[in-house]
Amino acid sequence: MSRLEGKIALITGGSSGIGLATAKTFLAEGAARVYITGRRKAELLGAVATLGNKASGIQGDVTHPKDLDRVADLVRAEAGHLDVVFANAGFAAPAPLGSITEDHLDGLLNTNVKGVIWTIQKALPLLMPGGSIILASSIVGTKGFGDWSVYSASKAAVRSFARTWASDLKHRNIRVNAVSPGVIRTPGHDGYGASQEQVAGFFDFAASITPLGRTGRDDEVAKVVTFLASNESSFINGSEIFVDGGIAQI
Repeated sequence: MSRLEGKIALITGGSSGIGLATAKTFLAEGAARVYITGRRKAELLGAVATLGNKASGIQGDVTHPKDLDRVADLVRAEAGHLDVVFANAGFAAPAPLGSITEDHLDGLLNTNVKGVIWTIQKALPLLMPGGSIILASSIVGTKGFGDWSVYSASKAAVRSFARTWASDLKHRNIRVNAVSPGVIRTPGHDGYGASQEQVAGFFDFAASITPLGRTGRDDEVAKVVTFLASNESSFINGSEIFVDGGIAQI
């Protein structure tokens, strides 16, 4: 039997990168239905087309609770419940201390922190006993890279959510874990405002400090998320799994 045989899953930020790779892996592992969300309609439709008829796309923004109400309503009407939620939607942007603006702070906290809270709270009534919640954190939540203070703080908050929510939901037999990727080459890196040369230099540096001498891939993170979503990981709760340079460790 496949790892996710018959399971119903929701992935926010599923139009590209780690979210899309995870949706593909979920379906390959037998998921009965995968719902993905995204803000950009054309990109979302393209992602659903690549996933096939067991996937549904719902346009929405995790910073808007009403959008997440629509997501929950559709899942309730079509599937009736959820077995897995991967709160993946988020973004990264640097700003050195001294030039942090209100827009920068609000943007990161609204998406990466509040968006995770709203996603899980709206999904909770649909989650079945034995369900799995996976939160997308990052290695920067524990590392101190210059210019990334607000983004790092937002991911540290997500790591904390995994630990505390695991305690909150143990009476319902719902597990909560975080996956913390290292540097993964995804389309999101094109949105920082950096030049191609700066992006290339960043990836070269990241590869030089990882055990395998390369950066990680989105499909590698997807396999770790799939493991956490499966019954094979029923003994893991409130944990953080790091995925860096192709190596996973708790």
